[in-house]
Amino acid sequence: MRENGAVTSATRQPETLAFATPPRLIATDLDGTLLRDDKSVSPRTVAALAAAEEAGIEVFFVTGRPARWMDVVSDHVHGHGLAICGNGAAVVDLHGGPGAHRFVKVRELARENALDAVRLLRDAVPGTVYAVEQTYGFHQEPAYPKLHLETPDHLLPAEEILAADGRGAGEPVLKILAYHPDLDPDAFLTLARLAVGDRANVTRSSPSALLEISGPGVSKASTLALECAERGISHEEVVAFGDMPNDVEMLTWAGHSYAMGNAHPDVIAAASGRTVANNEDGVAVVIEQLLAARI
Repeated sequence: MRENGAVTSATRQPETLAFATPPRLIATDLDGTLLRDDKSVSPRTVAALAAAEEAGIEVFFVTGRPARWMDVVSDHVHGHGLAICGNGAAVVDLHGGPGAHRFVKVRELARENALDAVRLLRDAVPGTVYAVEQTYGFHQEPAYPKLHLETPDHLLPAEEILAADGRGAGEPVLKILAYHPDLDPDAFLTLARLAVGDRANVTRSSPSALLEISGPGVSKASTLALECAERGISHEEVVAFGDMPNDVEMLTWAGHSYAMGNAHPDVIAAASGRTVANNEDGVAVVIEQLLAARI
């Protein structure tokens, strides 16, 4: 999940991979990947997604975004209409359109783990402030900056939000957002992973020092693997696209993966191929090549 800022693009011609096993599923990140910097889906990309579905290849949107932010692609769902949201914390049926989505699967962050992560990170990195994402609710601490285009349900310390009898009690916690005003984003990620350990999964997708903390073992990759297993699809039959550290596990897991031309260095290292930047329709470019090779 990114803030609403532009992403630097780098032009590079896509690398075409030989597909020994015909792809059956395309898994694509949204911000900085499928979406252009203005958060639009280009006509070329819309056509490519529709052509893939018409050819019998499932398309999964796999994003750090919460379900309520999926209106940007709700008009472009085909077939199953499912998306993986919150970095793997939820599988959502988008067929109902904005505001009418249905949670098909929830992999929550246990409150005990969430409270441990908040405490450990506060101790290790003073100045960290938090927001809490639930299936429907969004809460933040008073000092958490206005990074998102919405008004929080409550302004409270994270410990009160996450308490067993807190304001969000009874609704699953999907992830915690941790923000630091001064640290380098990658340095903050490293410090947080060391501090939190196996109590939770820590990643990032924002250009600022904003981390996303999910349940242990919960990631885009692990939830995508579960969805593929239910469909009898192997990882060799998956083509994945991404641009930020929260995509690394998914790109490593997929049989074929592409880093965008604007991708983070860790993503470039993890992917098996590269395409052009999101503003140049890098996902569509690869899908077009993939479909042309099947003819």
